[in-house]
Amino acid sequence: MTGNIFDPNFGKQTPPEAPMVNGKASPANPVHPPGNSQTAGGVSPPRIIELRNIGQVYGQGDKAHVVFGNFTLSIPDIPGRGQFITIMGPSGCGKSTILRYISGLQNPTSGDILIGNAPRDPGKSVPMVFQQYSNFEWKSVLRNVMLPLELQGVDKTEAEARAREMLKIVGLADHADKYAKYPNLSGGQLQRVAIARSLVVNPSILLMDEPFGALDVKTRREMQDFLRTIFEAQEDMTVILVTHSESEAVFLSDHVVVLNANPATIVANIPIDLPAVRDGAARNDSAFEHYVAQIRKALSY
Repeated sequence: MTGNIFDPNFGKQTPPEAPMVNGKASPANPVHPPGNSQTAGGVSPPRIIELRNIGQVYGQGDKAHVVFGNFTLSIPDIPGRGQFITIMGPSGCGKSTILRYISGLQNPTSGDILIGNAPRDPGKSVPMVFQQYSNFEWKSVLRNVMLPLELQGVDKTEAEARAREMLKIVGLADHADKYAKYPNLSGGQLQRVAIARSLVVNPSILLMDEPFGALDVKTRREMQDFLRTIFEAQEDMTVILVTHSESEAVFLSDHVVVLNANPATIVANIPIDLPAVRDGAARNDSAFEHYVAQIRKALSY
């Protein structure tokens, strides 16, 4: 499936009653597909991320497994406004593989990956938060957050000042000198360290691969609230999340993309028209359950 499935103005639109399926409107409820949107001058808007004609094949011959075949996904750049996009689908459909392409951790069998309308620079990585705790346990919380700045050649004094400021933002200032491991820190705190380490370099893109999947229900909800607050404080950052939780996707996202598998195609693209500033009360909104049901239906294709 090809085309830009995101409308740059989707946050201003009334969400469709039914999801888009394979780039086409549901016959029972026709809507204009957001793909291939153009500006008034007829020029497509710049993309912050584009996966173009991606192929991913593991194995050969009769044992070949095709994850992607001529798959295209485009995400427009919307200056001055962040966007939170969630990718969902069955296990093995390629959700995490998409994040690895963008981050630079994996190359596809064929196709092109563009970041900011240019081929992805192999010398630059895009920060990514994993489900497994990815901190350096032999380093303090402070040193963990300083690390990406030091790798960029930032002066140690400046790196420490920026890291300490970020620890204040994520609520870990009092834990700066602790080693970044359990049981010194809880699971939620360890993920905050990972998020702080990713945000300290002021990225335009943040990737998150089921970051709260290992947390208990209460902590997971608290981390969702925390992440949404952090995101709302950013002026121009695109977050791409992979999760298996419909409610998590709705609470956090501006837009949810649902994939199927073998090979992966886009089954639905669902704008989430909830308030831009959200707290726990958003989960009690009738529209919230509407979107959860929409996603659940798309996942049962």
